[in-house]
Amino acid sequence: MEPIRPAPEARERGDADLDELLALVGRRDQAAFEAVYDRVAAPVFGLIRRVLRDFAQSEEVAQETLLEVWRTAERFDPARGPALTWVMTIAHRRAVDRVRSEAAAAQREARAASTAVPVHADEVAEAVESSLEAERVSRCLHGLTDLQRESITLAYYSGYSYRQVAAALGVALGTVKTRIRGGLKRLRDCLGVSW
Repeated sequence: MEPIRPAPEARERGDADLDELLALVGRRDQAAFEAVYDRVAAPVFGLIRRVLRDFAQSEEVAQETLLEVWRTAERFDPARGPALTWVMTIAHRRAVDRVRSEAAAAQREARAASTAVPVHADEVAEAVESSLEAERVSRCLHGLTDLQRESITLAYYSGYSYRQVAAALGVALGTVKTRIRGGLKRLRDCLGVSW
């Protein structure tokens, strides 16, 4: 079944009526604007909704479009085309402008996010904690005997093996092991950790 469409002359009469109403809106006739609003609000919203796909933004842009129709109706020239075409052109232009604006805003945010160096509270807390822990270890190392501190420093901070520590200090391997074991016990007690 074919949809019922108005006859061309009825459509032309409707366009002519809308043209006349828009001319009255150009002279700030509020009643004429109400009639224009009633006739074009649904098609304007439908067009904008197809472009934007977001209901809330479509409502907002439709309202902006109809406000622009009210403000600029005196510029409408029926010789250049029908009133509905003029209104729908404004609606389409506004909808496309909104899409471009949203895309540009998203790109700006993406650029800003990629260039900004985020400092997270967790990273700051970890840095502070690490610094405090290093300070505690340093303080506890100073509580060891010179021989224990030297053996542990060579083994754990310089990466020497126990044999290399023994060779560097000129002492027996067993002596180095004893010093390191005793120094580690004292460090554990000082730091309050269990192994």
